[in-house]
Amino acid sequence: MKNLWLRIMCATLISATAFSLGASPVLAQSPSSSELQHKVDAYLRNLFAFGPDVKLAVGEFKETGIPGLLETDIALTIGEDKENVKMWVSRDGKFLLRGELNDMSKDMLAENRSRLDLKNAPVTGNPNASISIVEFADFECPVCRNLHEAIRGLLPKYPQARLVFKDYPLEQIHPWARTGALAGRCAYEQDPKAFWKLYDNLYDNQDLISAANAWDKMVDYAGQAGLKTDAFKACMTGPEAAAAVDASIANAKLLNVNSTPTLFVNGRRMVGADPHQLEQFLQYEIQQTSAKKN
Repeated sequence: MKNLWLRIMCATLISATAFSLGASPVLAQSPSSSELQHKVDAYLRNLFAFGPDVKLAVGEFKETGIPGLLETDIALTIGEDKENVKMWVSRDGKFLLRGELNDMSKDMLAENRSRLDLKNAPVTGNPNASISIVEFADFECPVCRNLHEAIRGLLPKYPQARLVFKDYPLEQIHPWARTGALAGRCAYEQDPKAFWKLYDNLYDNQDLISAANAWDKMVDYAGQAGLKTDAFKACMTGPEAAAAVDASIANAKLLNVNSTPTLFVNGRRMVGADPHQLEQFLQYEIQQTSAKKN
């Protein structure tokens, strides 16, 4: 899913932006939490011309450890599209920052790697690879299909890399995404190699699948992958597959994944399906490994 905020802002960051709402009075002291929430809400609605049909919720403010800077989560809903994004606000209500706030005293890549739960996740490629590409994706997501094509072309060229798949179905906008996630999980539980056959089939035939025919398509593709369809159907309706998909979604949220596809290349985050960026990450990791050996 293309990031909703990026669509609205045309890839422009709100960076150190002064609040200037015309006749709004300047507070002599720092505003209260509720006043600050109202101010952020009013500013964003005015900036992006959000009408009453747009739901915008400014979350509670949290300390960041940086004097005078607070963190909040903004929940935006436009029709069926939903997006959550993190923003930072100065305590006096003067500045708003949209982007990434990184603590350079921490190794963010190592922190990401420590948060990734790769137990019992489908893996393909060199099992001893020095590079792990962890893909959070949704089988109904068109951009994920583009990424699938890119990875299918790149992975054979890089024996130093392996691909790990993690489910992140965006059920609020993709009606058969969870069915696809359950199918993938059940394929993996019956035969880990069969998962990748189903993975290819779901993306290659994405346009042929709908909410109405998803169940039948999943069973058909499971049969094509050589799976026992009775066991597959039982798994699809059982609690274990659902729990595994939910655990993957929880892991995505722990890593602040909010759109698909999102990749972690040895912990380095990549959002979207740009094959050039992915190859850049792979080549950089190979160069780093080579430099350490010399």
